[in-house]
Amino acid sequence: MIRVVLVDDHRVVSRGLHSYLESFDDLRVVGVAANGEALLQQMDEWSPDVVVMDLLMPGGLDGVETTRRVRQQWPRTQVVALTASTDEARLIGALRAGAIGYVRKDTEPEFLLAAVRAAASGQSLFAPSVAASLWQELARGGQSHLPPGSELTERELDVLRQLAHGRTNREIAAALFISEETVKTHLGNILGKLQLSHRTQAVIYALKQGLISLDEL
Repeated sequence: MIRVVLVDDHRVVSRGLHSYLESFDDLRVVGVAANGEALLQQMDEWSPDVVVMDLLMPGGLDGVETTRRVRQQWPRTQVVALTASTDEARLIGALRAGAIGYVRKDTEPEFLLAAVRAAASGQSLFAPSVAASLWQELARGGQSHLPPGSELTERELDVLRQLAHGRTNREIAAALFISEETVKTHLGNILGKLQLSHRTQAVIYALKQGLISLDEL
């Protein structure tokens, strides 16, 4: 059972999402919050696996900052950003804050469902229009410098390329003819060497470093 919390200041939206997500046997909506402050106050009680976060909310905390605090204080909880905004800066901000998925409100509801399920498994999922904006923004960003001690082995680079294509640990293992445990070990080494906290940041890094091209994606 995937425990989900919805954060949105529009009651029509949150009630519609509540009804839709709870129509699936593997999902349970354990809480609804109208803003970031209300979410943070209830996080310990709700203990969600996934938070579906609106990025534009009233109050002192916007969705990006709320995402950052959730990921810092409750790292087991994943965040899927859900917004009507087309602002690329907000998209990048949400991902840097730790959101594992990003879905626009004009996307088909089935894609949100897939994003929530993917997030619960630690996988990133972006709507195609969002992905296109992300890749373009990263392409304009240029090359970043490697942090000290971040040299990756050839096998770690192989795993990182597979990860950038959105493949699961099982799919990476099958493609590289290694075990899932070995994939997990490589991923841990990659995140440690690159001083990153989650898989989404590793994908962004792979694109900025030219380890995978925009054409491939």
